[in-house]
Amino acid sequence: MIMPRGEQLLLPASPWFIGLSLFLALVVNLLPTSNWIWMPDLLLLVLAFWGIHQPQRVGMGVAFFLGLLIDVQQTALLGQHALVYALVVFVGQNSSRRLLWFSGWKQALQMLPVFFGAHLLQVLIRLAAGGIFPGFGLAWAPVLESLLWPVAVAVLLAPQRRAPVHDNERPL
Repeated sequence: MIMPRGEQLLLPASPWFIGLSLFLALVVNLLPTSNWIWMPDLLLLVLAFWGIHQPQRVGMGVAFFLGLLIDVQQTALLGQHALVYALVVFVGQNSSRRLLWFSGWKQALQMLPVFFGAHLLQVLIRLAAGGIFPGFGLAWAPVLESLLWPVAVAVLLAPQRRAPVHDNERPL
């Protein structure tokens, strides 16, 4: 794969940083503000990001497990978030080769239908289980997640963009 002109070659992602970012997103989702219907699902956003950028390290199993934790915490239908998170990671892994060619804002536009589909699937599962319709304020969550996508790209790729040790003996 030929890199676009002007792009910096990224260092390998640290497994510790991946785990820390997933843990912090999980903690943010466990806050009481995550029950607001318009609040973006940061764990979904981080899982989608790592599913695209590191598909060999963050797969559907990790997404499913974290989704089960969210289901238990929110007393939701068991497997609701797990299914949605696993599907978002699956879609991200399948489209990663195409998405990585775009900049952050173009990736955000590409991820907007994925986020809308994820929230729509959650609502459909909730309605099929006998729940009530949460309202149209739910449409703000995927929009906010898409707006946060370039921020997530900048923050989560920052450790990989750090300058390598300069050596006068190496040509690169």
